Amino acid sequence: MAVVAVLVITGAVWGATGSVRREVPAQGILTHAEGSIYLQSGYDGQITAIFAATGASFQKGAPLFTVQDGDRQYTIRSTTGGRVISMFARAGEVVARGTQLAVIERIEEQSDPLVAMVYLPQASAGLVRSGSLVDLTVRSAPANQFGVLRGRVRSIGQFPETQQQIAEFLGDEQLARRFATQGQPLAVVVELFPGHTTSGFKWSTKDGPPFQIDSRALVSASIHLPPIRPIEWVVS
Repeated sequence: MAVVAVLVITGAVWGATGSVRREVPAQGILTHAEGSIYLQSGYDGQITAIFAATGASFQKGAPLFTVQDGDRQYTIRSTTGGRVISMFARAGEVVARGTQLAVIERIEEQSDPLVAMVYLPQASAGLVRSGSLVDLTVRSAPANQFGVLRGRVRSIGQFPETQQQIAEFLGDEQLARRFATQGQPLAVVVELFPGHTTSGFKWSTKDGPPFQIDSRALVSASIHLPPIRPIEWVVS
């Protein structure tokens, strides 16, 4: 009976003064805050030249394609600084006005910071606050070797996003389907903590991975919630 009494008292004290860590899981991707755009042809004709390949970076106004329509040749320029994420067009292809030629990740300045765009199911949205700490497992940098990337919630979308809205922002319909599997999620922007590592970011390990972390890397997020006392479960 004495042992049972000690256990009961210990449990009661822990229930009143202890705390239980809570987290909300979500899926996302590393990108830049401006997202991506679909570059479309403004002309009918044949593509005669392509000036950028997938992965290439360029400034606003840079020529990306030329389109020949009879005796006239048109140059299609980028409306934003950025990088080619996907290239759809091929030299010699005949295109119509409005044809999607490429997906451009918008990067107005090369110093624009990388962020994590995380898609949070609506059922968990009410638990997360701006400033909440976030651990990000980066698919290209296994956590069991390099740890997790550290960050915090910068902002939370006011309204749920449709699959189409996600696709337009990311420039990727397949990813949009993946992030919208549980319905219309809220977009959460996670800023990454800077660190003195090869990647330039703070990790749970001292050095993190010995390579750069690029945009478009998929991440799994664990968003930290305020701890709760066990007794609150009983009361609620």
